[in-house]
Amino acid sequence: MKASTKVAPLIAITIGSMFLLFISSSDAVITCSTVIQDLAPCVSYLRSGSGMPPPACCSGAKALATAASTTADKQAACKCLKSASQSITPNPGLAKSLPGNCGISLGFTISPSVDCTK
Repeated sequence: MKASTKVAPLIAITIGSMFLLFISSSDAVITCSTVIQDLAPCVSYLRSGSGMPPPACCSGAKALATAASTTADKQAACKCLKSASQSITPNPGLAKSLPGNCGISLGFTISPSVDCTK
């Protein structure tokens, strides 16, 4: 196996573990682990992709949009994605356009500067 193939799952697990530290103690039902699981297929696309996101990424983004139905859920997902964007350093344009390219609305922009309280 290539070294990058062996490292990718380790990176995903590490990132997922880090996000668990950022889970808010709010009334949110959605957890960071759910957000990470849903968007894991998007990581390589968000770092260095081009064109439209892969189908697995859009499926995960749609699952996240469905799961984040309340304001508290959306704020929790936003906080998790904001933290993730600092850790995985996505292409800002790809991150911003991901929801629209997948035909969904998250109600917030995926960006390190997004205010998750609004």
